[in-house]
Amino acid sequence: MRSRYAPDRGLVGRMVFTIVLLGLLYVVVMAVLIGLGLPWPLVLVLGGVGLFVQWWFSDRLALASMRAVEVSPAEAPELHAVIDRLCALADMPKPRVAIADTDIPNAFATGRSPKRAVVCATTGILRRLDERELEGVLSHELSHVAHRDVTVMTVASFVSVVAGLLMRSFLYGGIAPRRDNRDNAAAVVLLVVVASVAVYAVSFLLIRALSRYRELAADRAGALLTGQPSALASALVKVSGEMARIPTRDLRQAEAYNAFFFAPALAGGFSISSLFSTHPSLDVRLDRLARISGELGRAG
Repeated sequence: MRSRYAPDRGLVGRMVFTIVLLGLLYVVVMAVLIGLGLPWPLVLVLGGVGLFVQWWFSDRLALASMRAVEVSPAEAPELHAVIDRLCALADMPKPRVAIADTDIPNAFATGRSPKRAVVCATTGILRRLDERELEGVLSHELSHVAHRDVTVMTVASFVSVVAGLLMRSFLYGGIAPRRDNRDNAAAVVLLVVVASVAVYAVSFLLIRALSRYRELAADRAGALLTGQPSALASALVKVSGEMARIPTRDLRQAEAYNAFFFAPALAGGFSISSLFSTHPSLDVRLDRLARISGELGRAG
């Protein structure tokens, strides 16, 4: 079922380009495994099973990690009302609704398909945002659901998972190449470890780049659906500013889930290169939303 979320050609192009590059890396990994006589079926099966479990149970894993609980319309009428309105506007199935009891102001959406999706808001974000701002955030999250971002990111992660398994297997001696000469075997192990590290690093950077563009695309789709990019911009500024008031210990615990969040939870003094970030910078997101606001103004 197609939703009314505006298609984003840039998103599709970035997805295709990234997955093609990851596919080339997959070919390289397979060539190394086969050429060196390694037990590649075992590595691929382990990687595939791990990702399948992560994808299939993504909604349950995310809720459990944040200690979130599903809520009924009677328990959270205002939150359900906003999601009902957005789903009707987007012509998409309504996901399950959950709340995480934490002061960290954030929200996330996950699930292997629109019919299995869940949208979660924290008590921190519900206390801090007004209705327009909350609508902007939830429209952003529903865009992730409509575009099946969980599935896309899971597929894109396959190469890095396989490379990571190879690296760990060789480092801890779980897999060894079939070679009689010990010197040659040692050289093969070193080669595979180096190649695995390189493949993992490249795939990591590609996936992070895709994740950042995914966030920009969700900002755009959400802003166009509601017609209020300024509300989303206001929510971004408010959430980012409030992060500075959250205890550093709590933020560090939440940083593991940044890929899910509407805005990354960053501990005070934390800095990271844009190449390694799951989200675009606040300035970039605000600039893009300002452009969308200008486009809507001209269209009007």
